[in-house]
Amino acid sequence: MQSNEAPISMEVEAVPSEPSSASAALPPKPIFEPLKAHEMSDGRVQFRKVSVPPHRYSPLKKVWLDIYTPVYEQMKIDIRMNLKGRKVELKTRADTPDVSNLQKCSDFVQAFMLGFDVIDAIALLRMDELYVESFEIKDVKTLRGEHLSRAIGRLSGKGGKTKFAIENATKTRIVIADTKIHILGSFANIKVARDSLCSLILGSPAGKVYSKLRAVTARLAERF
Repeated sequence: MQSNEAPISMEVEAVPSEPSSASAALPPKPIFEPLKAHEMSDGRVQFRKVSVPPHRYSPLKKVWLDIYTPVYEQMKIDIRMNLKGRKVELKTRADTPDVSNLQKCSDFVQAFMLGFDVIDAIALLRMDELYVESFEIKDVKTLRGEHLSRAIGRLSGKGGKTKFAIENATKTRIVIADTKIHILGSFANIKVARDSLCSLILGSPAGKVYSKLRAVTARLAERF
């Protein structure tokens, strides 16, 4: 027996949702000004000291004003030379705009002590993504006597030709100080330069390193 009654449809009346009074009553989000360097350390002055090696003492005296001017006037960091302790001392001031300026200036002075020119090291103050990486030849391969001398000669090339070619291709700066090598540049560029230098230390001929360097730098240029 079939039922003749029509199915009853259930209609639900949509009630418009009202904005919650709790969210409307929240106070506006506070806006704080960035803290200055002396405020972050409860008013205490922050210091950095950079030792001056004996062989960099005379070059430091010649270019002292070139180091002093950007550190004191642009970065707002006090700098002085402690003649007795043979150290360059840096400290924050009340008007230092950013707490990171102290570390940037310390890295800048340290880069000069490692052997970089002031005109190259000053890039550490202007750009955030620059670093200095150091390693020794013995970290790559244990060499002694004439083998070590030949490896250093391969790194420099005739008249510094090989070193300049790597610097220009990778947009880095390289200092070869006896058996220590210092590279200044961005993270990716330092890696390319370090790989080329390691290949030379391990005995690869300069021509093979050049061709590999050209291929890698071409890939880097396409990526960026």
